[in-house]
Amino acid sequence: MEPKSDREIVVTRTFDAPARIVFQAWTTPELFRRWWIPKSMPVPLLSYEADIRTGGSYRLVFGHDAAQAMAFFGTYLEVTPHSRIVWTNDEAGDDGAVTTVTLEEKGGKTLQVLHELYRSKQARDAALASGAYSGMGETFEQLEELLVTLGTTARSS
Repeated sequence: MEPKSDREIVVTRTFDAPARIVFQAWTTPELFRRWWIPKSMPVPLLSYEADIRTGGSYRLVFGHDAAQAMAFFGTYLEVTPHSRIVWTNDEAGDDGAVTTVTLEEKGGKTLQVLHELYRSKQARDAALASGAYSGMGETFEQLEELLVTLGTTARSS
């Protein structure tokens, strides 16, 4: 993870899996639920709904119960199979970022670049200070573990 500019954060990771399988893990709600939340996070995912297509929307709800729930939601601006997903993070209002995930396959491995563009330096700095990125390494380790099982399943089918 690195701050790329005053308004941007970029997180890169290479996975030993084809782009189509990485894309599947991002765009299949049942799979996404298995890796997106760091196992060390003390707050469980209560629900996840997503219509993953350009113009579709998503909503993730975290908490121990409905009374103390916290929602993250937005709209998919672009969904290009196997290569690109772009969405808004509307729960933060004017401080929300636009997130772009690109997948580039080379030799059976996929370079994933997660790029978040904030509307201001202050919004980016607040996201960094909140610890929003602290679990990302663990999250992508969990994605790697899932990709291994998906790759095995895909090869044996």
